[in-house]
Amino acid sequence: MKTLVTGATGFLGGALTRRLHSMGWDVTALGRNPAKLNELEDDGIRAVRADISKKDEVTASFSGRELVFHCAAFPSPWGDFEKFYQANVIGTRNVAQACLENNVKRLVYVSTPSIYFDYSSRTGVKENDPLPEPISHYARTKLLAEEEIDKGFANGLAVISIRPRALFGEGDTVIFPRLLARIKTGRLPILGEGENMVDLTYIQNVVDALLLCADSPVNTTGKKYNVSNGEPVKIWSLVNRICDELGFPHPRRKISRKAAHLVGGSFEFLYSLIPHSPEPPLTRMSVSMMANTTTLDISAAQNELGYQPRVSVEEGVERFLKWWKEKNPSLRGGR
Repeated sequence: MKTLVTGATGFLGGALTRRLHSMGWDVTALGRNPAKLNELEDDGIRAVRADISKKDEVTASFSGRELVFHCAAFPSPWGDFEKFYQANVIGTRNVAQACLENNVKRLVYVSTPSIYFDYSSRTGVKENDPLPEPISHYARTKLLAEEEIDKGFANGLAVISIRPRALFGEGDTVIFPRLLARIKTGRLPILGEGENMVDLTYIQNVVDALLLCADSPVNTTGKKYNVSNGEPVKIWSLVNRICDELGFPHPRRKISRKAAHLVGGSFEFLYSLIPHSPEPPLTRMSVSMMANTTTLDISAAQNELGYQPRVSVEEGVERFLKWWKEKNPSLRGGR
């Protein structure tokens, strides 16, 4: 199968690309990070440097490909709207059009469940549940990107989408590393009561889901599927588990969800006044992620795609911590 992966220099795209290569697939890795592309080439994987917001670069790269996995996105919690729009909306529009122009047999698109959540708890969210007003540039532009995917489907593109929740594992550059950076300072407070439940998804389980999408029945095309580990965990208990493993003290100080929300909003306002400002130390979105209960219903993916998470959260955390300690031997705690 001649396939192409966008965002192949990212966390998910890189894991997928390497899995496909190990399976003997003819895979092309498309991305923007030269160093990461060189690493893929060193592993014997064909790599192409291209910007998905530039249609000509995308169209040329897709020539001869039968299957495309669109993993590229700008997922930052903070930044200028236009940067999100170009990467997530224009980029997805270009990918969908390039697939149609090159007669790609199927497109598998990686969306996000961030579109489901506002500043309150939601449990067992299904794909067709009512959507709130997006709370971030990322969520808003990924929702607009789904509209581009729907247009492609209406024009004859065989496309299937997944919405994977909170990816973690070896190679993670976002969720656990950000937490560890705060934990290491000893200044991470418990946001809320510390009893909230969240869904996480081990990276290789998401890769499994993508492979299922590549070969799923035709009646699954045009649909979107929730993907997670299907085993919600108490996020602050998990934080303590990580602290124990790495020798860091447990977070003790508590800030109520309401107070943290107000502080996050104040930071957002102040930082929005600064052109090209860095990410604020606290945002309302980060408060929502760490203080609210947020879980998905994954029954559609299980029943229609045959998705079953093979690696548990506990095993995934163990694998991540082993990898992290090997990569960061100097970042252990002192206990």
